[in-house]
Amino acid sequence: MRETTTAAQDEVVQICQDLIRIDTSNFGDGSGPGEAEAAAYVVQSLREVGLEPQTFESDPGRVSVVVRIPGADRERGALCIHGHLDVVPANAADWSVDPFSGELRDGCVWGRGAVDMKDMDAMILACVRDLARTGTVPPRDLVIVFFADEEAGGRKGSHFLVEQHPEVFDGVTEAISEVGGYSVTVTDRHGDERRTYLLQTAEKGICWLRLTAHGRAGHGSVPNDENAIVRLAEAISRIAAHTWPREFIPSVRTLLEGLGELTGTSWSDEDLEDLLDHLRGAQGFVRGTLQDTSNVTMLDAGYKHNVIPQHASANVDCRFLPGHEEQLLATITELAGEHVSVEVLHRDIALDAPFEGDLVEAMVAALRTEDPDAVVLPYCLSGGTDNKALSLLGITGYGFAPLRLPADLDFAPMFHGVDERVPVDALQFGARVLGRLIATC
Repeated sequence: MRETTTAAQDEVVQICQDLIRIDTSNFGDGSGPGEAEAAAYVVQSLREVGLEPQTFESDPGRVSVVVRIPGADRERGALCIHGHLDVVPANAADWSVDPFSGELRDGCVWGRGAVDMKDMDAMILACVRDLARTGTVPPRDLVIVFFADEEAGGRKGSHFLVEQHPEVFDGVTEAISEVGGYSVTVTDRHGDERRTYLLQTAEKGICWLRLTAHGRAGHGSVPNDENAIVRLAEAISRIAAHTWPREFIPSVRTLLEGLGELTGTSWSDEDLEDLLDHLRGAQGFVRGTLQDTSNVTMLDAGYKHNVIPQHASANVDCRFLPGHEEQLLATITELAGEHVSVEVLHRDIALDAPFEGDLVEAMVAALRTEDPDAVVLPYCLSGGTDNKALSLLGITGYGFAPLRLPADLDFAPMFHGVDERVPVDALQFGARVLGRLIATC
């Protein structure tokens, strides 16, 4: 085990840099370079160690990569370990470094995707290459996938494969991917700092909406009580002012109870402020899972300064707890009002997996082998991953991209943020932990 995990950690940083340097920005509208170059890099890296991956192209340039590695017990359910190759766009003017440079600075790899999720892609690739080089046979079949298009809902990646090529996932029962397994340092009830790893067991559902206000076009100099922009603004104001009721799903309540016990902090369902403060930068993700949410993200209205337009629109990013989808849509429609139509652009399901079982125990054990004093707690992701698509095939998914992070690194806000970066030693730690999990899964 020592040799294999050391070999993986020796190349994981370089792989992460290489992947960041390939611009796979996903604008969500079909523009951009696509994932083909990154997919070719992955294919070549796998072929170098004797593996023969498959590629699946949903649209020109939108390429996903798959390789299956046979395990010792072919009767056991297979484990899918997956990442996505695309990233959200980055405005270089806002960054301290070129976002596609993969620069090493202050002990970190910098660039778009360093956190979401070319760090985990690099861990996966490094561990799989090491597995192949050493001829190690995992305990059960592994299905390794690098998806396209996760950042736009996975229609050209995970959903495409699930719908058009479900045979790729034959025998797969569980999956692991991004946005879980990273550490948050908290102060325990004795005043000592403890690293607490958040293992992602749940995801909110996604509902991306477009609101379109309808009104009467006219000259900008003439009073107009049917102004579409005003009607849209009023709808946005009502949605922004709405208080969504709280509901704690099992993974959220288990996290809160575990954090309260660890820190000795008193809390109630109505008063969580002192408790959530322990999570530092990660508390934003957790706050987003206490209730349904709705955030206006885009506006489109008007075409000339002196013309009142007939229509005005806004995009709203809604995230819902399990079982809340229809209720959320009904609420948004009511808040939008009679002059505003609501169109669903994209929707995907909510997930909630148990914080127990052999795979969870193996993930916890792999973390504690490298960090013996680690506390591991479940949490719900306010965003979404490709595990949503896999769940349509009955696959239970978890978020486990293990990173041991410095206490002062505000990590979670870097997802889709500026100056995204991951510490070198956290990447190496992750490669060791993931290697151990692969050997014991």
